[in-house]
Amino acid sequence: MVFEDTLQLVLTIFGTASISGIFFYIMFHKKNSKKDVEKFEYVLQTLAKVSDGQQQLVGSLRNITEMQSSAQADMVKHVESRLTEVQKMVSENLLGSATKTAHTLGELQQRLTTIDEAQNNIAKLSSSVLSLQDILSNKQARGAFGEIQLNDIVSKALPPDAYSFQQTFSNGKRVDCLIHLPKPPGPMAIDSKFSLEAYEALRGAKSSVDKVSAHRGFKAAVRSHIKVISDKYIIDGETADGALMFIPSEAVYAELHSNFPEVVREGFSLRVWVVSPTTCMATLNTMRSVLKDARMREQAGKIRVELSSLQKDVERLESRAGNLAKHFELAARDVEDIKISAKKASRRATKLDEFEFEEIKNEQNIQFNKT
Repeated sequence: MVFEDTLQLVLTIFGTASISGIFFYIMFHKKNSKKDVEKFEYVLQTLAKVSDGQQQLVGSLRNITEMQSSAQADMVKHVESRLTEVQKMVSENLLGSATKTAHTLGELQQRLTTIDEAQNNIAKLSSSVLSLQDILSNKQARGAFGEIQLNDIVSKALPPDAYSFQQTFSNGKRVDCLIHLPKPPGPMAIDSKFSLEAYEALRGAKSSVDKVSAHRGFKAAVRSHIKVISDKYIIDGETADGALMFIPSEAVYAELHSNFPEVVREGFSLRVWVVSPTTCMATLNTMRSVLKDARMREQAGKIRVELSSLQKDVERLESRAGNLAKHFELAARDVEDIKISAKKASRRATKLDEFEFEEIKNEQNIQFNKT
C-alpha cells in the first residue's frame, strides 16, 4: 500500500507539472496563431490519455500489490508453519538427545564407579603385595609363611589324625610336619625351605660374572637345605628312610628342576625329595591312599574275628532252631494224641447217653402194660 500511494503521488506531481507547463506556455504565447491552439488542444488530449493511462497503471499496480500482499501472506503462513514444524522437530531431537545424554551419563557414572572400585582393589592389592614383600624380605617371617602354606595344604589333603605339626624327634630336632604313615615306610617328615635371596640374585644377575656367582650361590643354598633335612629328619627306626623338602614357590621349584637337575639328583641320593605346592598336594593324595589301604588291612583282622563269631552264632542258632523243631514235633504228637483221646471220650459219652435213654423207655412200657 505504501508503494501504491507513493506511485500515485509521483504521477499526480507529474500531471500537475505538465498542466502547469501548458498553462505557462499559453500565458507566454497567447498571441499565437490558430495552429498553436490546435497544438494546445492536442496536448490536452494527450494529457487526458496520459491521465487515463495513469488510472489504468494505478489499477494495475493496485492489482499487482494485492497479489503480492496475498502471496506474501501465503508465504508468511507457509514459513510460519515450516518454522513450527522445524521447532517441533528440533524440540523432539533435543529431547531425544537429552534422554540419550542422560542415559549415557548414567552408564558413564556406573563405569566410573566400577573404575573407582577397581582402583581401590588395585590399591589394596598393591598394599598386599608390599606386605608380602615385607614378609618375604624377613627370613623368619618367610619361614612362617612357608609353614602356614604347608599346614594349609596338608590339612586339606589328609585327615586330622594322619599328621602332626612341629613334631619333636628323639634327637631333639623339630620338623614342620610329620605324616604318620604305617611301617613300612613309617612316619615321613616334611620341612619347608625357601631360598629367596639366592633365587633373586640369580634372576637379577646381568653380567656373566654375576650370573656364574648367582648360579653357584643358588646351588649351594639348595644343597645346604637338602643336607640339613637328610641329617636331622631321617632317623633309622623312628622315621621313614626319606623326607620331603617343601618349596612354597612354583617359580623357585621350576628354576631348580629346569636349570639344576644335578642338585635334584643329589637330593634323591640323600633320600630327600623336593616338592612344590602342586606336587606336594599330589604326593599327599598318594599318601592318603596308602593310609586308607593300611587302615583297611588293620580292620581286616577284626573283620575275620567278627565273621568267625558270626559263624558260631549262626551254628548256635541252627542248633537251637533244630531243638525247637523237635519240641514242636513232640508237641504236635501230643496234640494228636489228645485229639484221639478226646474223640474216644466223646464216643463213649454218646453211647452212655443212648444207653440211659433206652432203659427209661423200657420201664415206661412195662408200667403201661400193667395198667
